[in-house]
Amino acid sequence: MKAKGTLKEYTVIGRKLPTEAEPVTPLYRMRIFATDPVVAKSRFWYFLRQLRKFKKTTGEIVSVEEIKEKNPTKVKNFGVWLRYNSRSGTHNMYREYRDMTVNGAITQCYRDMGARHRARAHSIQIIRVEPVEASKCRRPLVTQTHDSKIKFPLPRRIQRPTGGLIQANRPNTYFQ
Repeated sequence: MKAKGTLKEYTVIGRKLPTEAEPVTPLYRMRIFATDPVVAKSRFWYFLRQLRKFKKTTGEIVSVEEIKEKNPTKVKNFGVWLRYNSRSGTHNMYREYRDMTVNGAITQCYRDMGARHRARAHSIQIIRVEPVEASKCRRPLVTQTHDSKIKFPLPRRIQRPTGGLIQANRPNTYFQ
């Protein structure tokens, strides 16, 4: 999977094809983060092959829906539980991000994991994502913005004289 652009949240529902031995098969629903519905379906089959004993050839996708954020104008803290494969093995991890949407937080997570741990997008598996209250946040990078009196000063702002049109002076190239 390539994590190009912003990742989107999809709900993919699929099932094993009914057979004579098993006429009614259970539905499986997954919350997948992917760039588009095609990649979401592909990731669904990748995860389902690991969890249950059937694959794309013996199953079908019932629905793929993109999930939109309910409140995309409010800044929230997100906790992300994930696992990834590094060069030395598989690791579980909990990370926190501050963003306005789940999609933004997950995109941040993929970028951050690539930068800090050299983890490729295909080796990262998002286990769970939840909004976290400010009082429950653990990471200092997130908690430093929880101050109600936080200020972002702009040092060394130079006031330029306001004039009308800018007049260019002809350079003097002849000196005696």
